[in-house]
Amino acid sequence: MVIDRAWRALGPGLEALSGPQGAPLTRSVKLIVLPLVVRPSLHPDLAADFLEGPQAARLEELVRQAGDPLRATAQWFTRLKKARRALGVVAGNPQDLYFQPCFELATRYGAPAAGADERARAVVEELAEAGGGRTVEALKDHLADPDRQARLDAALAAPGGARRGDRAGDRGALSADEQRLAALALDALEACGGADGTGPGAAFTALLDGAFGTLVGRLLWARTSGLWGRDDLPTHLELTAHPRPPRPRVGRGASTATLPAPLDRTLFERLFGVLQASVRREELPPVAELVRREVGRSCAPLGLHDESLRVAVVLGGRLAVGLDPLGGGDPELRRTAAHRVVNGRWQREASVLRARRMTTGPDAGGGALAALAEDLRTPWVPYMRRLWVRLHGRDVREAAFEDLAALWAVLDGVARSVMMDHRARVRAALRALSVAPAAGEARSA
Repeated sequence: MVIDRAWRALGPGLEALSGPQGAPLTRSVKLIVLPLVVRPSLHPDLAADFLEGPQAARLEELVRQAGDPLRATAQWFTRLKKARRALGVVAGNPQDLYFQPCFELATRYGAPAAGADERARAVVEELAEAGGGRTVEALKDHLADPDRQARLDAALAAPGGARRGDRAGDRGALSADEQRLAALALDALEACGGADGTGPGAAFTALLDGAFGTLVGRLLWARTSGLWGRDDLPTHLELTAHPRPPRPRVGRGASTATLPAPLDRTLFERLFGVLQASVRREELPPVAELVRREVGRSCAPLGLHDESLRVAVVLGGRLAVGLDPLGGGDPELRRTAAHRVVNGRWQREASVLRARRMTTGPDAGGGALAALAEDLRTPWVPYMRRLWVRLHGRDVREAAFEDLAALWAVLDGVARSVMMDHRARVRAALRALSVAPAAGEARSA
């Protein structure tokens, strides 16, 4: 809210970085304002979600001081998009690729002046070359060869028996050792929710040493019961739409709007998500190597190579099944300090409180808000899907978790992301409800 207010106060000149109503684009905040203007590493007192008066004033002042560079950034972004069209570059999202370089250009040169078009063209060419063919188009071309498709499909089918686990049917409840490891997962979450958000890492180390992430991946293929402490939830927590994750296929197309559940995605869809989300593609291996590694990853437990990331899925699952935005959840389910931190934050959300009043009270009228309230009853679904995507991206870049604090930062960050996404959807629904009566009155008049 503070950033939005300060942004709007800067006045005209920011249209290329703003939405239709004048608010900063999400990517403007994520890629420019937070890392380059606010710089939380230098101003940790401004990194919190809720700011006291002095901190809010300081944040507004930082945005105000950046007014001229931000306006110049918007002008440079327009120049780079023009150069992109002239060069015929189509790979990648322009905002992801150019927002930060444009701010750098604005800081170094100010607003575009003589020679700006040549400089913009050089930046676009440099960024396109840095991508090294690591694009969705290059991936599509690589997988278009019929012989290569056949070889990859055979490689994906080879470990099929191992993927399916126990072919005789459901494996049953957890063993004593597995129950001990499941308890350690809760201990790790208790440590995560400690006063400083880090706590001791003994439980995390034990989970790594016991390869609990790998074990859970295999239990998922065997449809083991009792894994999450709630019998009403599927073992896979909607990471797949099937009773067990299916054998991965190669695939040749993908759409952001229609991506299936994470463990149901084809090889193409898995890498499509990585390439679409990557700002620094030069950090990725070439497409052929990306594909080779993804074949093994897609057949691995939980669709991930690194054990620390698999353990993160386990801890995220235990956190997710205890999320209770509306309050009044299962009293028998053990909730840790991490649960209390996340649930407390979510239950204080004004949008959640309003949705709860309007949809669960005696006068609830259904409609869009009722659907949003229903989403709050199953928050573990969007949480787990968003978490898996985040972990998959780290796995592709070989960014393992070194300690419990780093892991908790991701688990908590995903919870905040899901909460903010739901907040935006509630606000959109409320705006639609407020507009509808006004439109009806106008038609009656």
